[in-house]
Amino acid sequence: MIVNDRIVTYIHSLDKANTPILEQIEREAINNGVPIIRKEMESFLRVMLNISRPKEILELGTAVAYSAILMSECINDDARITTIENYEPRIVEAKKNIELAGKGDVITLLEGDALEIMKGLEGQYDFIFMDAAKAQYINFLPEVMRLLKTGGILISDNVLQEGDLVESKFATRRRDRTIHTRMREYMYQVKNMPELETTIVPIGDGITMSVKK
Repeated sequence: MIVNDRIVTYIHSLDKANTPILEQIEREAINNGVPIIRKEMESFLRVMLNISRPKEILELGTAVAYSAILMSECINDDARITTIENYEPRIVEAKKNIELAGKGDVITLLEGDALEIMKGLEGQYDFIFMDAAKAQYINFLPEVMRLLKTGGILISDNVLQEGDLVESKFATRRRDRTIHTRMREYMYQVKNMPELETTIVPIGDGITMSVKK
């Protein structure tokens, strides 16, 4: 946790219950060790979607479709979500969950490498949620910028790496050093690109929220 555990526990105690399908997916994800977005991120997404009312959403990293289904509950009837996942076992679960939620007409799941799929997309998106492989954020950024509308919102999750991002990369485990280096590069880029206005929000595992100028 980036903030005090007691504060996080108190904030969670105020949360409203999720819909039954989200509660079910959350239980299964926890039991199976599948990472899903944290409660703080859920609340943040709900608020941002209700403020911005996007028509076209792109999600990088479907996992079991928990966040895609959550977002689908916060958008207008004419809005659509495109989500991308590369890991076959999670694709199977995501398809099942989207069907159980009755969101097949709202959520389109694209299977394969996110970078390659993005290169083939021609539409423009009002809202992009990035929650895929953290070492790939910096590689995704050029395509994300191409696909994001002017005035569109980019939200990237888990950017502070449980606080490890502020440490020297040599203080992190050897296997995490590439992620550490690439995430630091990503953070610098989104904070300093003239095309973006970005804030870093220290909730959950840290997020960035950017608006394309």
